[in-house]
Amino acid sequence: MKLVLETKNINKHFYKPKDFHVLKDISFGIKEGEFASIMGKSGCGKSTLLYILSTMDTDYTGDLYLNDQLITGKPHEELSRIRNKNIGFVFQFHYLLTEFSVLENVMLPAKKLAEKSQAEIEHDAHEKLKMLHIEHLTEQRASRISGGEKQRVAIARALINNPTILMGDEPTGNLDSQNSENVFNIFKRLTEEQRLSLLVVTHDEDFAKRTDRIIEMEDGRIVN
Repeated sequence: MKLVLETKNINKHFYKPKDFHVLKDISFGIKEGEFASIMGKSGCGKSTLLYILSTMDTDYTGDLYLNDQLITGKPHEELSRIRNKNIGFVFQFHYLLTEFSVLENVMLPAKKLAEKSQAEIEHDAHEKLKMLHIEHLTEQRASRISGGEKQRVAIARALINNPTILMGDEPTGNLDSQNSENVFNIFKRLTEEQRLSLLVVTHDEDFAKRTDRIIEMEDGRIVN
């Protein structure tokens, strides 16, 4: 099974106010179609790791591979393109543009990537909304829909460029149990039907237990 994401000996320091070794020799891989979660106490380095994996933080030592390609050391402009094309991101807060319609929000990353025509992007956005059972919200302004619906729109937006991997930072952290369950089921379906890889930082033990693998972190290290 091919690895879509791999790290080799990633180390990260914060130097202010004093030297703090936040990530220590992080080495692991995520396979195609795998649904993995990262767990650990607050401050153990989970979110810091996710920012490195998503190519947003480049200040580290070690090697990061995406689709067998070494990503470490590439210029920021190229990283931005790689990230937009290959990595979908779902945060605890949906970060939708409230004045835009649901459809416009979903289309944004594809417009930025600029590999398809406006009509193709619109068609793809409709398809993603349909897949998540929210196509009836297409024309609604993002400020007018519920919290659970917003998170689904955020997932549709993360999927618009057909990424290799979807990363989540506490994606159910702001949702009630019913909506958390919905998000979990969407993620599960994506791995099974689309062979999408998922890596999710979560505090929710019930959520993590149902993923394929839990990557446990403690004091900046992976402990299992």
